Amino acid sequence: MSPTARDSRSDEDGSASGALERAAAILDAFDATHRELPLARLVERSGLPRSTVHRTAARMIELGWLDKPGDKYRIGTRLFELSGLVPVRHELREAVLPYLQDLYAAARTTVQLGVLDGTQVLVVEKISGHRQLPMLDQVGGFIPAHCSGLGRAILAWSDAGTVGAVVAAGLTRRTPRTITTAEALERELATVHERGWAYDREEGNAGISCVAAPIFDFTGNVTAALSVTGPSAAVLPDRIGPAVRMAAAAASRAYAARRWAVARPRPELPSQ
Repeated sequence: MSPTARDSRSDEDGSASGALERAAAILDAFDATHRELPLARLVERSGLPRSTVHRTAARMIELGWLDKPGDKYRIGTRLFELSGLVPVRHELREAVLPYLQDLYAAARTTVQLGVLDGTQVLVVEKISGHRQLPMLDQVGGFIPAHCSGLGRAILAWSDAGTVGAVVAAGLTRRTPRTITTAEALERELATVHERGWAYDREEGNAGISCVAAPIFDFTGNVTAALSVTGPSAAVLPDRIGPAVRMAAAAASRAYAARRWAVARPRPELPSQ
């Protein structure tokens, strides 16, 4: 059988790319608010036929991609194991975690680490202690870039194309304080760049404020941001801002040193 014919047949019977697309659709059905799904909801959220979901999910359970302890499906432990190998979690998190811990010890409220993923911020790490804020996303969740301290700390050092993509995606109003125009966002990002840290005062969640600062890699490009987030009465920007900026600067040096050590080529030995 020719490669073309084999690829065509694979798409039809689901043995190759079609099967991967169906598995991806099933995985995409899960999110922070849908951690466990019965078959009917998995069918609804994946958009696949019931028989296809049932058959594909059974194979994914065998592979460890899904788990089904009762009558509901959930993400399997194998994917959790693999997620630890993702560079953003393995390298960035390991380099920055000590500074997040120091910042939490000083602020005594939630600290977070985030990276820009498309037009949203992916929460990579979070330390909350015993005083958790249920309205905040968990690790692996997404928050809007335009109205979050983490997002604006990254966008202030990003190129015009990245900022433009966020604007084009829509500056959705989350609270009465949310910035919703491109002009206002541009002014705010200029202020963030000049000051060195971003301040979100109840723009994402009522009663919650956030101070964030950027983290840079060994090339000098912004790669992430860390933040202190909590009740507005506890997150005072003039007091917390300098501490957050210092923590981010130290984290940048640690991450840059780690990445530079990995990326730097070994010198060639002279030929004998």
